[in-house]
Amino acid sequence: MAYPAISIQEMSKVYRIDPATGGAASRTLQEDLVDFARRPLRRSASSRKQEIWALRDVSFDVQEGEVIGLIGRNGAGKSTLLKVLSRITEPTSGYADINGRVGALLEVGTGFHTELTGRENIYLSGAILGMRRSEIERKFDQIVEFSGVSQYIETPVKRYSSGMAVRLAFAVAAHLDPEILLVDEVLAVGDASFQKKSLGKMSEVAESGRTVIFVSHNMGAIKNLCTRAILLDGGEVLADGDVNSVVQQYLVSSSENGEWHTEIAERTDRQGSGKLRFTGFQLLGLQESVVDAAVAGESIDFALSYRRSSDTFQSARIMIWLRDAFTKGLLRFGTDLTGQDFESLPQEGRIICHVPRFSLRSGRYYIDLGADVDGVKADRVIRAVTLDVMGGDYYGSGKIPTHPNDGDVLCDHEWTVEIIEE
Repeated sequence: MAYPAISIQEMSKVYRIDPATGGAASRTLQEDLVDFARRPLRRSASSRKQEIWALRDVSFDVQEGEVIGLIGRNGAGKSTLLKVLSRITEPTSGYADINGRVGALLEVGTGFHTELTGRENIYLSGAILGMRRSEIERKFDQIVEFSGVSQYIETPVKRYSSGMAVRLAFAVAAHLDPEILLVDEVLAVGDASFQKKSLGKMSEVAESGRTVIFVSHNMGAIKNLCTRAILLDGGEVLADGDVNSVVQQYLVSSSENGEWHTEIAERTDRQGSGKLRFTGFQLLGLQESVVDAAVAGESIDFALSYRRSSDTFQSARIMIWLRDAFTKGLLRFGTDLTGQDFESLPQEGRIICHVPRFSLRSGRYYIDLGADVDGVKADRVIRAVTLDVMGGDYYGSGKIPTHPNDGDVLCDHEWTVEIIEE
């Protein structure tokens, strides 16, 4: 019978906050002595410690070779769970059985000392992360090459730029070789080029057969690297299952409680005759669930609420422009482009623009809304909504364009080779 690599049973972690000190109940000896002297003056206040449940009755198993994405909002308990599994902190109740050598990438830069050179910090940080000296020596050249700071490896780290220090720190952590790897949001380091390299390294780890628990707010990375996801909320397991369905549930749960962007109706900087005006906006995912971000390569619906005048009309044209931060136009969706201008509309309603495969890569964009009635501008709302896009496996290859020169628009394509006969 094969035992799971990690088995977590009814694990809870409670932090007790002392209102008298404004911090956690556990402090230094000096602070405890000072508090003891003052205790008679505030006995009643100090006796009422507040409890914060970082984890509450968490249970799940991780099989050997499984790559799991751990997702949830800030404060959901993700980092606390990894710290318990790394034995940095003890659970309040419950337990975890771990079968195998554990390596953890919980904080990039662990063990770095600014007065030491890059070379010395590789050995120091590697040792703290659990690497043997022989292992560090064997991987030293790979670490330096991966970091891209070989020219400055004998220079004290205090003279590095922040980006150089982060790249070197991640390079050390990325070359751990444990049986079980715990990763906490380490792909958001360095510039775009280095993030691409980091994602590639994590892909190698995921494909190597090692057991991985991966925490990230990058849903594209989660979906590319993992086959199963666990959603935490308030320290409890809210969902556990197929990565696509759990990510979708997370996007729905974090969508500002499903509210419309009704502030569009109050915009006074709009242009047009007012014969048709937009009053709200929503992003809709699967089964018309409200989401707060689009995912590259997946379907998305733009839902526009509107109100029009009682005047009769012959044609109403609806348009959506997607622009970057510099107002450069990237995409336009329009009823005129699809031959679907409306000949009639209720006085109030909702118009849906369905996009089967969203084709912008991850980033933040801006949406302009437009409506023309009988060829005359009826409404224009510039930067009506901010649109966040998460990276997705658009091409089905696990490769995500990340370099600025790769552009923002994704497009289906394939390659073939033809033989030219002479």
